[in-house]
Amino acid sequence: MGDDVGSGDDVGSGDDCNYYDDEEDGDQDYSDDGDEYFAGFEALENDVVLDSPSSRPSTKVITRESLLAAQEEDLHKVMELLALKEHHARTLLIYCRWDIDKVLAVLVESGKDKLYAAAGIKVVEHDDHFSSQLSPIVTFTCNICFEVLSADMVAIMDCGHYFCNDCWTEHFIVKINEGQSRRIRCMAHKCNAICDEAKIRQLVSTRDPILSEKFDRFLLESYIEDNRRVKWCPSVPHCGNAIRVEDVELCEVECPCGKQFCFSCMSEAHSPCSCIMWELWSKKCHDESETVNWLTVNTKPCPKCHKPVEKNGGCNHVSCLCGQSFCWLCGGATGKDHTYTSITGHSCGRYRDDHEKNAALAKQYLERYLHYHNRYKAHKDSCTLESNLKDTIQQKINMLEEEVSTTKDFSWLTNGLYRLFCSRRVLSYSYVFAFYMFGDDLFKDEMSKEERKIKRNLFEDQQQQFEEHVEKLSSLLEKFGSCLEDEITSFRMTIITLSMAIDNHCRNLYEYIETDLLGSLKRTVHRIAPYRSKGVEKAFT
Repeated sequence: MGDDVGSGDDVGSGDDCNYYDDEEDGDQDYSDDGDEYFAGFEALENDVVLDSPSSRPSTKVITRESLLAAQEEDLHKVMELLALKEHHARTLLIYCRWDIDKVLAVLVESGKDKLYAAAGIKVVEHDDHFSSQLSPIVTFTCNICFEVLSADMVAIMDCGHYFCNDCWTEHFIVKINEGQSRRIRCMAHKCNAICDEAKIRQLVSTRDPILSEKFDRFLLESYIEDNRRVKWCPSVPHCGNAIRVEDVELCEVECPCGKQFCFSCMSEAHSPCSCIMWELWSKKCHDESETVNWLTVNTKPCPKCHKPVEKNGGCNHVSCLCGQSFCWLCGGATGKDHTYTSITGHSCGRYRDDHEKNAALAKQYLERYLHYHNRYKAHKDSCTLESNLKDTIQQKINMLEEEVSTTKDFSWLTNGLYRLFCSRRVLSYSYVFAFYMFGDDLFKDEMSKEERKIKRNLFEDQQQQFEEHVEKLSSLLEKFGSCLEDEITSFRMTIITLSMAIDNHCRNLYEYIETDLLGSLKRTVHRIAPYRSKGVEKAFT
């Protein structure tokens, strides 16, 4: 985005962060390509089982051009409902994080007076009374600088407090620069009222027009930064779009730029992993922590060249490739004279009995990590390579549409290709899920060893069947480029059948994960985005 996109200057501490709290972060400045191989395909049609429209949350794209219209739409709803001025409606919506349903719920529960007081709204018409006092002979004393000034040098807010224009201006400038532009409170002691944005704009623009524009931009972008139903697309470089969802439950969405992401944690779409699982896995892969762990336990740095050295024998006298000898027990440099039990001129105590045990455990843990990581990466790599099928199959379709006279409907083919891409993604993340679900990192005390073994076997049986069908579909689609005209009917029936079978396998796998695995947890709560036969939800404009 631009240079000064905010991130919520007063996010609250109420339930689910539904309210503003002035102690939180202020306005901030903002300026991996998504899963590009998932973009560009139409959703599956009648050849496969689809989700019902009611089960899918509608998502909408908010562009830079439509941002103002989207904000004004919500503002006008509240203005008409509560007969408020625009700046009061904005104050109320920012306080409730642009959740109109929350506004109505609190209004019914607590009443208008308590809601307005908590939001910092003072609906009192002081302007007419104050204007009647405006006269060249009337003076006012500012309670900040104690200057005696004429009425035209003083500004009054909705709460009834007035100070001189210079003091107000300094106050506004400081607050905007501190990142509190969305909810600037009155300067009066213990006054909770939020200042009128029009008066802020008028006073600040006289002193600093650029800062006034920044203030307006923060107010506009608060619709995204402070709205729990709206989030910026995390694409890099940023596409400039924001996504709005009607259902704030866990979901995965796709921006028109092609970026697919989890609306909850803003990472790439990662179901059937929970957000916590994916966060831990991303860190593990990024830091290569398992390799580092194994090297730490199984190697010692050479005291001369500092490269890791692994001991390949029982003798505690070790020689590095650089020629330096050192003691395996303490890592200290030694001479070359030694026996099996001692090193000449060197003594460092007894050998630790738990060293070999720790090394074996570290090696076992690393092997388990590599097992799941290799399969996770293999399916990610397959998906990347299979993305090339898109152009190949489209060329074949174009050729067949010119030559084949029996049928020109090849939607089943693009549907099958889209099913392949979606299934590859789910398969890759299913290995990440299995790594944590059946390991000791997160759920060590949730299941007995016997129960864990039974559930793992059931999961792996479903995963294996799912994987076999995906590989068959992949092989069949690769062969389609060289199929003959009389083989098209057979290809069509096989691809449709495989697509439906894969959809059912994937649906069953999600159901088992949600119900029997994550649903049975007692000490922790992990939730995943629900399965969608059409794939990740595409946002519309």
